Amino acid sequence: MAEIRVEHLRKAFADFVAVQDSNFVVRDGEFFVMLGPSGCGKTTTLRMIAGLELPTGGKILLGGEDVTMRRARERDIAFVFQLFALYPHMNVRKNIGFPLLAQGTPGIEIRRRVEETAKLLRIDHLLNKSVSGLAGGDRQRVALGRAIVRPKCFLMDEPLGTLDTEFRDLMVHELRELHNRIHATTVYVTHDQMEAMSMADKIAVMNHGVIEQFGTPREIYD
Repeated sequence: MAEIRVEHLRKAFADFVAVQDSNFVVRDGEFFVMLGPSGCGKTTTLRMIAGLELPTGGKILLGGEDVTMRRARERDIAFVFQLFALYPHMNVRKNIGFPLLAQGTPGIEIRRRVEETAKLLRIDHLLNKSVSGLAGGDRQRVALGRAIVRPKCFLMDEPLGTLDTEFRDLMVHELRELHNRIHATTVYVTHDQMEAMSMADKIAVMNHGVIEQFGTPREIYD
């Protein structure tokens, strides 16, 4: 189970309050989008869920466990800053399996999970290829594979922000399609309303550190 529960979450940097008394629940398997302008507190909230920032107050529960003060490596969460970041000196198989190798997973288990992930993403025929020679869409899928090979929960911070419009639209579709297949709990941060409306099960609209609206895309739009 990978439900995320945030209770009265607060983050202050000296006199500046970045996040004020945030409360929300991301249900197990839900695609949850935090939408708002730059500096509204959405990335700070994401970093606190990941364990990269400690809150000033409040609680974060993952699967019912209080993880508020746990380090990032102690939470079974993948934080995706930019989907396109790959290790150019490794082939596809090694790129996808790297998080498992770093975790000390046995080699047989790494092979099994890498092959399962590659098959899910329809790149199993590329496992022994160098990533440097892959087309853009395949490189993006390899980066996704590296993110999803281990955890049951994904945090994504503007992962498509550097892509051109055509490729971004393609990846919005691919991410949502992938979510429909694996049903992993996902928290996705964006300032783009179309991304939010196209992908989300639920949306939290943030401004000045406060969640001003919360609901389904239809509820937010109406």
